[in-house]
Amino acid sequence: MKKPKHIQFAPWRERMHEIIFEADTKMGKLFDVVLLVMILASVVTTMLESVSDINKDYGHIIANAEWVFTIAFTIEYILRLICVHRPLKYATSFFGIIDLLAILPGYLQLLPFFDSRTGYVSAVRAMRLVRVFRVFKLAKFLKESKTIMDALKASRPKITVFLTFILMLVVMIGSVMYFVEGGQKDSGFTSIPRSIYWAVVTLTTVGYGDIAPTTALGQFLAGLVMIMGYGVLAVPTGIVSAEIVGGDNKEFTTIACKSCASEGHDIDAIYCKYCGAEL
Repeated sequence: MKKPKHIQFAPWRERMHEIIFEADTKMGKLFDVVLLVMILASVVTTMLESVSDINKDYGHIIANAEWVFTIAFTIEYILRLICVHRPLKYATSFFGIIDLLAILPGYLQLLPFFDSRTGYVSAVRAMRLVRVFRVFKLAKFLKESKTIMDALKASRPKITVFLTFILMLVVMIGSVMYFVEGGQKDSGFTSIPRSIYWAVVTLTTVGYGDIAPTTALGQFLAGLVMIMGYGVLAVPTGIVSAEIVGGDNKEFTTIACKSCASEGHDIDAIYCKYCGAEL
């Protein structure tokens, strides 16, 4: 068996890694709190920018604030890459991609072909919406997020079978309703795909009301589908809840691997369970 590798950093990188990736120290906790506040403030700024009246009066302030956030998150992203032994591993991880998406739109606007006098301006505005991905960075601060993610992963086979059954069910219901209601004038059931759309909306208890059966048999079938909808909502919730209750309730440390930046290690772990590096 290959012996786990020991990662030795320069003292300043060790200290930086401890502050940025861990929360057991005073400076580490302070860094997390400041980052959390900036994430929330940046998301609120993005929302305010979409309000035309606010953007008209305070657009220049919002733009300046956005560049402050972009530069701050860029520095954070670079420091995270410096702190780990394998920067590419972190850059291609979930949080690494989220960190990149959080800063990328701001710099795309500086490209010469994104000129306001061309049709690209609308594309720029669409790309700026990617900034809301910063909200996913909040998951770093939720200790229970790993429990939920593990439960979702464990539930994946059951959820897949359940969704396959629902897919077949809405196809059958839609086909039957097209047969029952398709001949009625202005019924809305003009095709099987449109009838399947009605079945999805009704089975999920959304009920837009844009399509409704007019015959007694169609209304009877619609009532059955509505009742089935309550069961449909309960099944996946029960599956995930059972996995959470029956899951492993071990405590995890906040230490992040210096090599791959992975977290969620056992409290007594000595080596990274993902890459084998010493913690």
